[in-house]
Amino acid sequence: MSLSSKTIFITGASRGIGLAIAKRAACDGANIVIAAKTAEPHPKLPGTIYTAAEEIEEAGGQALPLTCDIRFEDQVQAAVDKTVDRFGGIDVCINNASAISLTPTCETDMKRYDLMNEINTRGTFLTSRVCIPHLKQSDNAHILNLAPPLDMDARWFAPHVAYTIAKMGMSLCTLGMAEELAGEGIAVNSLWPLTAIDTAAVRNVLGGEGVAGGCRTVDIMADAAYEVITRPSGDCTGNFYIDEVLLRDAGVIDFDRYSVDPSADLYRDFFVPESIADALPTRTLTTY
Repeated sequence: MSLSSKTIFITGASRGIGLAIAKRAACDGANIVIAAKTAEPHPKLPGTIYTAAEEIEEAGGQALPLTCDIRFEDQVQAAVDKTVDRFGGIDVCINNASAISLTPTCETDMKRYDLMNEINTRGTFLTSRVCIPHLKQSDNAHILNLAPPLDMDARWFAPHVAYTIAKMGMSLCTLGMAEELAGEGIAVNSLWPLTAIDTAAVRNVLGGEGVAGGCRTVDIMADAAYEVITRPSGDCTGNFYIDEVLLRDAGVIDFDRYSVDPSADLYRDFFVPESIADALPTRTLTTY
C-alpha cells in the first residue's frame, strides 16, 4: 500500500528517527507534518523543522513544518487544525517525540521527571487524542508510538525509574487505545529498536562518538515504520513490534547495511526481552 497523498503527523521529526521515517514516507509522495519545537538551530543538536521540511521535499513529499510543544494542548490542537486546513485530513499519527534522562531516583529532580512524563506519556496521549477524530475519516488509519514492549522486568526500572515509567506510559497508550479503537478502523501499534540507533540524542546520553560503532542507522527504524503504516489497519493493531523481527518477517535478510560499523558488536537497546534478542540470528549483542 502506497503512502502517496496520505497525510502523516509526526512529533519530534526535525532530526533523528522521526526525520528518517518522514523521508521514507516522502519517497511515496506523502504529506508530512513536522510537529516539533526546534525552529532555531540548537548548539548541540542538528536540524530544525525548516531544514527537515527541505529534506522531506527533496525526497518527494509535501512538508508542513509547525512549531509545536506537545506538552501544551493548545499548541497540539493548533498544529492539527493547520494540518487539516492544509491537507484535508490525517491518515497517520506517529508519536516519536521523547525526553530521556538515565538517572536513578535521587539524581532525578522533579523538573526532569515532569518533562519526561509530559512529553513521553502525556504527549503521546494528547497528540493521539487530538488526531483521532480525523483518523476516523481515513481509509487506512494508523497511530504508531515509538515505545518499547511492555516487559515488567525490574531490571528495566531499577537504573532509571522515571524514564522507564515515562516510556512504558507510551506503551500503555498502545495497549489501551488499540482495544478502544479496534472498532473505529484505527490501528495502534508500538515500534522499538532491537539495537541502539545512532542519533544525536544517543551520542549525547551514552558517550559521544565512541558509542556509534555499536549502533544501527536510523534507516532501520524508517523501513520498519514504513512496513507498519502501509499495512491494512484492520490486520495489525495492538502489536509491540521490534524493528529487526518485523523486517525479517517482511523478508529482509541483509541487516549489515543498517550498521554504522558492520564489524562491531551491536549494543542491545533497553527494554528488549531476552526471549526476543536470543531468538534472532543477528551478530553479537552487548549491553551499554
